[in-house]
Amino acid sequence: MRFHLTGRIRSAAFLGSVAMLAACVPSARAPQPVPPVAKGPVQRVPAPTPPPAPAPYRNPAAERPAPGLVAEIDELWRNFPGTTGIAVRRIDGDWSFGKRQDELFPQQSVSKTWVSLTILDEVDKGRIKLSDPVTIGVNDLAVFHQPIRDRVIANGSVTETVYSLIQQAITRSDNTANDALLWKAGGPDAVNAFIRDKGLGAIRFGPGERLLQSKIAGLTWNQDYAIGRRFYAARAELPVETRRAALYDYLRDPMDGASPQAIVDALGKLARGELLSPESTRLMLETMERTHSGPNRLKAGVPDGWDFLHKTGTGQELGGIATGYNDIGIMTAPDGTRYAVAVMLGDTTASIPARMRLMQSVTRAVARYHGM
Repeated sequence: MRFHLTGRIRSAAFLGSVAMLAACVPSARAPQPVPPVAKGPVQRVPAPTPPPAPAPYRNPAAERPAPGLVAEIDELWRNFPGTTGIAVRRIDGDWSFGKRQDELFPQQSVSKTWVSLTILDEVDKGRIKLSDPVTIGVNDLAVFHQPIRDRVIANGSVTETVYSLIQQAITRSDNTANDALLWKAGGPDAVNAFIRDKGLGAIRFGPGERLLQSKIAGLTWNQDYAIGRRFYAARAELPVETRRAALYDYLRDPMDGASPQAIVDALGKLARGELLSPESTRLMLETMERTHSGPNRLKAGVPDGWDFLHKTGTGQELGGIATGYNDIGIMTAPDGTRYAVAVMLGDTTASIPARMRLMQSVTRAVARYHGM
């Protein structure tokens, strides 16, 4: 009995110990203690630094002329007889170059460009309207090329709008139409003020066609010279030395002188809309695109698919020397890139076909090196 009792006591004690141990084991469903939150400043992980943005693409062709183009223009210039000025500017870029590009050359009818720009500036300011009438009589006729003259003589006078005169002055290089615009704008002082106010640099405007051409010839203007070929007859009666002295004085210090560089810079400003309102800019550029004169000068070297607009100029000749034979223009590539070009022959003994070939070679070279 003692043995069995003792065994029961030991069993009971064992079972009690097991029960106590079980009570000490936490239940799987019991909530776990939350670890204490550390106090102090919050440590923030810095955001990753984004990679630097790629540098914008810089087109080398927009920053410098192709060396081959510069070399080719230099060779054309060196091999051409006479006093020649050439300038090329990439309008949609940051370069220009040329030969004798900072010297003053006679403009002749290139100067009609500044008269029309002055008129359009007055239109933008509300002082003149394109529809304003301008009456031209026999006493308003000029000299040399003036298709309007026959109508004036036949009718005694004609009345044109400002718009019509711009078209005739630029597209047909009509001297009388240009002089009518000149005086509508306020005369030579108004044109020179426009050139100065717009910061166009080394560009002069002379006294108008009648006074300019008579002084170059060594004559004093007489209004009778405007009829028929009376100017030519009066000029032919002058001694050759008188004519030569007057012509050389003009070449040394042209009253209507302009540098090729100033001209291409001005064309660049016009194309970028920096001289006139958008409407007047468009009108001027579209008018220059319809120019009839000089189809075999700069224009003939511009490739198919390119657009071109321009204004020519042609001066007097004496003893086999041609003066003021010019063309200035804007050529636009199929991708929209624009170039301003000016070729100005102060004096030359080259034939007309040779002069044209020089100008064609310049625009052809500009197009060939486009994008290089």
